[in-house]
Amino acid sequence: MQIRMVATTPFTDQKPGTSGLRKRVQVFRQPHYLENFVQSIFDTIAAPPDSVLVLGGDGRYYNREAIQIILKMAAANGFGRVLVGRGGILSTPAASCVIRKCRTYGGIILSASHNPGGPDGDFGIKYNTANGGPAPEKVTEAIYAASRQIAQYRIAAAPDVDLDALGDSSLGDMMVSVIDPVSDYAELMESLFDFASIRALLAGGFRIKFDAMHAVTGPYAREIFVNRLGAPADSLMNAEPLEDFGGGHPDPNLTYAHELVEALYGDDVPDFGAASDGDGDRNRILGRRFFVASDGDGDRNMILGRHFFVTPSDSLAILAANAHLAPGYRQGLAGIARSMPTSAAADRVAEALDIPCYETPTGWKFFGNLMDAGKVTLCGEESFGTGSDHIREKDGLWAVLFWLNILAARKQSVEAVVREHWARFGRNFYSRHDYEGIPTDAANGVMQLLHSRLGEWQGAQLGKYRVLFCDDFSYTDPVDGSVSLGQGVRIVFTDGSRIVFRLSGTGTEGATLRLYLEAYEPDAGRHRLDAQEALAELIRIALEISGLHERTGREHPTVIT
Repeated sequence: MQIRMVATTPFTDQKPGTSGLRKRVQVFRQPHYLENFVQSIFDTIAAPPDSVLVLGGDGRYYNREAIQIILKMAAANGFGRVLVGRGGILSTPAASCVIRKCRTYGGIILSASHNPGGPDGDFGIKYNTANGGPAPEKVTEAIYAASRQIAQYRIAAAPDVDLDALGDSSLGDMMVSVIDPVSDYAELMESLFDFASIRALLAGGFRIKFDAMHAVTGPYAREIFVNRLGAPADSLMNAEPLEDFGGGHPDPNLTYAHELVEALYGDDVPDFGAASDGDGDRNRILGRRFFVASDGDGDRNMILGRHFFVTPSDSLAILAANAHLAPGYRQGLAGIARSMPTSAAADRVAEALDIPCYETPTGWKFFGNLMDAGKVTLCGEESFGTGSDHIREKDGLWAVLFWLNILAARKQSVEAVVREHWARFGRNFYSRHDYEGIPTDAANGVMQLLHSRLGEWQGAQLGKYRVLFCDDFSYTDPVDGSVSLGQGVRIVFTDGSRIVFRLSGTGTEGATLRLYLEAYEPDAGRHRLDAQEALAELIRIALEISGLHERTGREHPTVIT
């Protein structure tokens, strides 16, 4: 095998965000761009000779081409074997599953999650460590530092590998194993949930509809829902992965999953619907009784009944309160973790169960340390991501199956389950307003204004709310002691209500400013209020103190969830 040493110069924009490096496809297709970043990964992780690597992605445009490049670079950098999903497909949760099951050194996942695909869309790459989770900040910072100093990369001069045929082949001294991308993950799901009860639920006339949004979860949904649980084949929509996601936006919210929403609000609607994101780690749930959607990589979830929306925050809390109904969690929960912007609904369940609840920065990598240390079992983010210690990524299909397991066991509708939960724990009215693609300077200006006024708001009266404290959230990891600063401005009021402002790190163009609003209501007589109505005063205060509309020129959010 001939190894080429290719001279290169650094790019200045290869700093990974909360979910790896995400850029436009055309940025990644620049000469040396992908190669520089991959070599920076390999130089940073310093894998021992003959190490095993997992490789796959969500099937978006440039996925196959990037995999061929990475395989040749892995061979040139001394890896002994690479496990790659057939066709280059491997959902983010499935990649984590394979890393953990096969005890590989780590894995490279190619995905931009819920971002749009196609030649003019987005592409992404991230490294997951041996625990199956995203690389921690100290590793991503080291990768970025290496990318700013790189002078050459190694790549094998070899023909492309056949990605569509299962089995082993050689790429120089390295073995490439093309594996079934679905089987290991499906077996793991069957070990966690009561498939017999779910199968009986479906056989009894409970109808589901799952929209894979032409993203990675189509093959997974077919194997699990149709082949293993007996759902009719027409339960699946848009189940064939396409490089451009069929021209759609694989983000499971009311704006981008409109086709499924319309199907669930028509005549003779199914009982349960679902849709997935680009890489299979998110989902959204809504319907006459229960409907689900997930984003491109399948790691998100959102719940919505007939005219009845369940926030991801409530979903995490309800899964925790009902975990004993699923075989994989009957032994009890070690603890719960949630990201700071996620509502405190899960905290109330943790208190009732007498287990700890941890508040972390946004980013799944922060949950990994807690799970590895045995401190938490369930975790979730407000951005439609929920998961557990079965892997180290958020997991959309897992959440869908968990909800189906609960419905099968309790023999109730999703609305009945949620309302009983609120009656017991109280309701956390919650909403997120996303302002996407706004000028970066304008978004930074809003955050700078907020930072400058934190001192004057301490103890202040804002409308009917009195400020308990306000700060820029920081986090000290209880396992390794690492500190994360600047994680979002939060204004917490004496009654437990909150306003949070945060810049998102998942976009590729402009900036995304997220506004989070939360108000706790223990009175069951007020639980039927519309969330936006219940939060109206907090919304008014947030817009007034931030000058958001004036500074960004946006009169309305891009998406409200």
